[in-house]
Amino acid sequence: MNHTISLVAAMNRDRVIGAEGAMPWHLPNDLRWFKSVTRGKPVVMGRGTWAAIGRALPQRPNLVITRRQDFQAPGASVVHSLEQALDHAADHDEIMIIGGANLFQQTIALADRLYLTVIDAAFDGDTWFPLFDTSEWREIHRADQAADDANPYPHSFLIWQRTAD
Repeated sequence: MNHTISLVAAMNRDRVIGAEGAMPWHLPNDLRWFKSVTRGKPVVMGRGTWAAIGRALPQRPNLVITRRQDFQAPGASVVHSLEQALDHAADHDEIMIIGGANLFQQTIALADRLYLTVIDAAFDGDTWFPLFDTSEWREIHRADQAADDANPYPHSFLIWQRTAD
């Protein structure tokens, strides 16, 4: 089956996606967006992302990639390579890659679509979303959100679709 490979990430304007194993911001809007775009679709993550989330995400198959043969992830399927993860999820129309940075780096060249939350604020971080050539992508959705009481930073929800192979 031909399926879409999508990367889902929240980053700031400098591409920071993490600091010391966590996201350096709290944006309820982004959590809702993430849930809405991933629900019902397999989510593929590295072991560090699994640890940061701390549990299986409901209403979607969870796949955790790790080299550790003895690793267990209650409520998720453990696989040992990206190829195994993609094979495991091959019966779905869209496969969602949700991090971390190493997995994003491995899959950016394979990706058909990017779901990005871009936060208009500066954050210190130690983990970044990979650079991508915007000439190979077309922005097909953009929703700009102002800061409010619950969401302290202005942010935008973007969907980019690959246009070139």
